[in-house]
Amino acid sequence: MPSVLVIGYDPQALPGNDAEAVNAALDAELARFRERDVVAASVVVVFDEKAEPTLVAALTERPWDVVVIGGGIRKAQPLLPLFETIVNLIRRHAPQAAVAFNSGVADTVEAAERWL
Repeated sequence: MPSVLVIGYDPQALPGNDAEAVNAALDAELARFRERDVVAASVVVVFDEKAEPTLVAALTERPWDVVVIGGGIRKAQPLLPLFETIVNLIRRHAPQAAVAFNSGVADTVEAAERWL
């Protein structure tokens, strides 16, 4: 069964963000993966000292087929170092995984499916 890990920025850490709506949208995407018989999990991080160990734990949980890096991490200029860290952690801890990018939470399944 194919597997996908979705990495996002913690919506509660973004000012002016409706964290409840973002979490509901992510839950809906995870349900869409299940409907397609894809094992999917998500991990959210903030840009602090816990980000790297949290990411390593998620990346090494299983051999992921695809890792989707969310737009909230990629699009925010102050998070560029975190984005670089994520890419390099994927290279080290999940080298078999394709890397995909969504444009927002609602197209996470489509982003992953390009590589499944």
